[in-house]
Amino acid sequence: MPASEKLSYLLELADQGPALRAALAEEVAELLADWPSDYPQSMRGICETLLAKAARDVDAPTRARLRALLHPELAARVLPHESTAQALIDAARAGEDLPAMLAKSLGVDARLAQQILEDESGTALAAACKGAHIDRAAFSALALLAHPGRDRGHAFAMLDMFDTIATSEAARLLRGWREGQTIAA
Repeated sequence: MPASEKLSYLLELADQGPALRAALAEEVAELLADWPSDYPQSMRGICETLLAKAARDVDAPTRARLRALLHPELAARVLPHESTAQALIDAARAGEDLPAMLAKSLGVDARLAQQILEDESGTALAAACKGAHIDRAAFSALALLAHPGRDRGHAFAMLDMFDTIATSEAARLLRGWREGQTIAA
């Protein structure tokens, strides 16, 4: 579809109201993630603005999918900032259903969230947290709460794992998990 037609379509979709905001946000995010070479760069700014406005009206799982789809810098710039990390930590401390909360914040199913938490090495949790833009301090708290009673060496190894995973690789891995809904994917 030519750039002018695509932009007209997206603007029409934006005028349809809140019911179609998720569809608009996901379509614009996909476009920004894989920008066609024949589209003018001046159109990117319009698309980023559309995404920023649409993302305010979508639910947390949709925003999680958008974060994983977009380049981390773009996601940080256009998507609303969320404090899901503190909610996860609070749930873990209170003994609430951490897999369900993690699933919701990552945009994956509860079975996959449980697998992520059960990974003894902490690699899956490190990748999931980094891919979802959960910071190191929140990851550390989650890792300790998910694996209580571990020695300090294991905790430091998990932090080292978090530090060595590239954000772009973690986001790609999280996208793959969302699509395949299994760690093996």
